[in-house]
Order: sequence, then structure tokens, then C-alpha cells
Amino acid sequence: MADKRNKGYFGDGLLPVAKQYLYPSPRTSMVWIGGLAMVLVFGIFFYDASRRQGALVSNGPLSTHHATFGQDCSTCHTPFEEVTNDKCGTCHEKYGADLGRYSFESHYLYRTTDFSRLQSSPNEQSCATCHTEHQGRHVSLTDISDEQCLTCHEFGSFNTGHPEFEFVRDSLPDRGNLAFPHTVHVNEIMDRQELVDVQKSCLHCHNAKADGKSFKPIDFEKHCGSCHLTASTATPWIQTTDDPSSTPGVLRLKTIRAQSAPGTRWAYFSNPNEYQSRAGRVRKRPLYHEDQWILENLKQLRQAIYPSAELASLLKASADVPPGEATKLYKEALGTLREYAEELRAQPSRKVQQELRRVEKLLDVIERRLEDPLAPVDETRFVLSPAQLNPDLSEEQLSSYRETIDKLTQPCQTCHRVENATIARVQKEQDKLVRAGFNHGDHIIHTNCLDCHNQIPIQKYAAMDSTAPASKDRAAIFNLPAIDKCQSCHADGNAPNTCVSCHVFHPNKSRANLLRYVE
Repeated sequence: MADKRNKGYFGDGLLPVAKQYLYPSPRTSMVWIGGLAMVLVFGIFFYDASRRQGALVSNGPLSTHHATFGQDCSTCHTPFEEVTNDKCGTCHEKYGADLGRYSFESHYLYRTTDFSRLQSSPNEQSCATCHTEHQGRHVSLTDISDEQCLTCHEFGSFNTGHPEFEFVRDSLPDRGNLAFPHTVHVNEIMDRQELVDVQKSCLHCHNAKADGKSFKPIDFEKHCGSCHLTASTATPWIQTTDDPSSTPGVLRLKTIRAQSAPGTRWAYFSNPNEYQSRAGRVRKRPLYHEDQWILENLKQLRQAIYPSAELASLLKASADVPPGEATKLYKEALGTLREYAEELRAQPSRKVQQELRRVEKLLDVIERRLEDPLAPVDETRFVLSPAQLNPDLSEEQLSSYRETIDKLTQPCQTCHRVENATIARVQKEQDKLVRAGFNHGDHIIHTNCLDCHNQIPIQKYAAMDSTAPASKDRAAIFNLPAIDKCQSCHADGNAPNTCVSCHVFHPNKSRANLLRYVE
């Protein structure tokens, strides 16, 4: 303890003690400096928010499509929360969609009609997870990196882990349903047009759309009619009957007119001189594509063989449609029924008019049900099976009916297959590789048609001026390249090989048949 008498020191260490009180120096200047700094900061933020739309605190400029939203951050952002799908849907689902065109479910439905894929996923992500904003005006929100795709899709790179195209892997046949050899037609076109370049013969039938990305469907009148079903084409002589349900045979024009059955109004405008009759037989010349006389007789003969398959008679062709497109059959059948109703509209009978109104209301109800993509659709009601064969017909009678059908459709069978008394449905457009976007216009600059479409040896046999054997050249062959052909150009250091080079996230709205809810 320090000596109490020593007032100048404190403690055992003899620390000096001030002889007077100490006062801290004034800090008023520090308070003013801090206050001015706060005013300056608030002023900068106020100016940024009111004049520069918050550019100072923004992560970066918005993309071109979202540029106007920069005036109000709350358009997309909720304070202290991530950007939600509901915010995106405010614009992207502005007019509504049953399933959400840009929803995560649509991602799984991508370019398919398999609605069984509508199920919750542990990998579900928000829109903003992949579509990252604030990257600049000229950055596309659809340019997704492979790393983002591979968080769900474990395919690896295009050149090492991508699976083989399905039609190659599973050796799937083309559903074209035509008897069509390419080399025969290529040689014919080259001879007629005196062509030397084989590629130009391809463009005679495969006509590009205006955007150059894809091709228009093949059209009989434009591409086939100059050679097929000319004025000299006729059916064989066929036995006639007044009732195909009891006796195999075809109906004469005057019989069809007398029956006035639904869908036969064409008979009143058909030229009687096109029908030749002789000793209870008839033949027709000339013939037209989808000839109404042939189709009507084929329908009546089909009903005699398959009396319980009533819905099949509402189709012009078979029920052979790609999986998931059964709705197309019902819409076609509805169109047929509406045509029947239209033919009856001129009937003055009040009872007929009342019945027509009732039928039209019923058809409207069915049509609305078909708009629901989740409604069950049963295509088997259009399919003809052996179980539906008329049990009252003997094998001999069935054989006679089939012989009549074969004669009636003989001119059709030059190109079409006829099975179960029905013309097989033609697939007018390619239905493979639909999960990827392919632009022919971009590729044709670097290569030729037959460099990629080489599964059928067209070029080889065109040079030989001969036809390829059916085993190598038939409609059931997809004349498309396998994945290794694509990989020869799309590789690291060469053409782009990222996921979004070929794939996009959401349904292609230009093809309404892919997703019914997009229509």
C-alpha cells in the first residue's frame, strides 16, 4: 500500500497521479462528419432508387426480355425471399394453362404426350435456378450450362455419356405404313427432270418450310399424283350387291344414292360415266386419292366382317397412331359425326332438327372432355381385333369378303397396306428425334442430305441406275443417322455439343400435336 502522505503517486508501483481532473477533448467534429456521411449515403441510395432504378445495388443488368422490369424490382423479387415460380408465372402463364406451360411438370413432359410423367420429383427446381438473370442485356436465359442439366440428368457429355437414339438402340421400324422404295423414285425423278445431282431429286418431294428448319408433309396431289392414279387407273371388275352385310360385293353408285346414308352426299355429285357395269359387276375409272366410292364400299364391307366395331367406321384409315395420340382418333371421329349432322341440316322435319340439336350438344360435351389432357382416352375402341369377327360368317364367307376387299383396294395397294379391311394410317411427318430441336438450314451449309441420311443406300443405287433390294430400301427403315454421325461434328473444339445445342426446356409451341394443353 502506498504511503498516504505521498499524494503524487498511486499504488506500490508509485504510479503518478494527476494533480487535476482530466477532460476528454471535444468530439463534435466527429459527430458532424458521421452525420454528413450518413446523409450522403442515404442521398446516394435515394438517387439510385429514384433515378437509376437501383443499379448500384443490382446484381447486374437484366436480359433484353426482362429489361423493363428493372424499374420495379418487386415485379420479380419479394423482400428477403428468392424469386418464386409464382412470380414467373404472372407473365409466362398470363392466359392460363391447365398444367402450366413453363412449369417443372412441363419440363418432364418435354415434347412428349406421356402424362404419366406428371409426378413430383426430388430434383424439382425453381425457374430461377436454371434461368439466371442479371447477366447482361445480350445473355439468353435459355443458355443453360451442362452442369445445371447434369444435376438431374446423369448422361455425362454428349460425346461420352449420351444414350444412343431410341430408334437405333431398339431397332424401331418407321410407322410410315407405305410401300415406298426410295431408289425407284429417285431414279424416276432424275430421269424425268434430267438431273445429275442426286441431292436435287430429294428436294422434289422434301420441300423445306419458309424458316428452313424442317420440311412440309408429303402431299399426294403435289408429289405423287403425276405418276400415281392417272386417268387410266381403274379397279378390277368386282361383283355387285345391294346389301354388303349379307353378300360379299360392292354397291353401285345408284344404290348408294338411293340409300342416302350418312356421309354419302358425295354420290350426288359423282360422275356416273366413271362407273362401268357389266353382268352384275362394276369397275371405276378414273380413281382419285381417297376415292369416296372405294372408301364407302370398304366401310360397308368392314362393318359386315366386324359388326361390333362401330367406332372404326368413323375413321378413314386405321387406328394406328403414335403412343399418347389417341385423342387424334376421337377428334377425327367427332369430325366425321359433325359432317353427318351437317348433311342432315337441310332436312325440314322438326323431329330431325330437334335430334340434330341434341346430337350437337352431346358432341360439344365430348369435345370439351377431350381438351382435358388427364382424361382417360381409350383408343382400343377403334381397333379391329380377331375377337370382333362376325361369328355368323363361315371361313369360306370370310375368305370371299377378303377377296372382294382385295379387289376393291388393289389400286390403293400400290402404295398402301390394307389390313383388317382397313387402309393403314400414313405417318406423314417424321415422329422420331422429337425431343431435340434440329435446324436443317444450319446443317445443309456444311454437308449434303445424303451424307447424314445414309441408312438407305440411295446414292449408290442412283449411280448404278438400279434399285436397291427391299431389305435395304423400304419405308420401314428410318433413313436417319445414328448418334455417332452427330458426334463426328459436335465435339469439344468443333461444333457445339452442349445440352442446349439440341434441347430446350419447355414444349415447342409450334407443334400443337405434341402437347394437347399447348393448343
